[in-house]
Amino acid sequence: MTRMVHCVKLHKEAEGLERPTYPGELGQRIFDNVSKQAWQQWMGQQTILINEHRLTPVNPEHRAFLEKEMENFFFGEGTAMPEGYTPPEK
Repeated sequence: MTRMVHCVKLHKEAEGLERPTYPGELGQRIFDNVSKQAWQQWMGQQTILINEHRLTPVNPEHRAFLEKEMENFFFGEGTAMPEGYTPPEK
């Protein structure tokens, strides 16, 4: 049976994540309130942030930055594209 959630990002009922994708309280909030589709959107945004800011996820300061951006992406005002970011041409 597919688990449904009211996705805080998409503002609609959608298929939920199969399991928590992030540890701790934030991870539980994401599991309870974020859809698979919104999580995939975050993964794309996170990749842009890592590449454009040249972040290393093993660096505690970089992880803290990404966690803050993830919380803003789902539960805040969203995240901004890095200054000077140009999306790749399709």
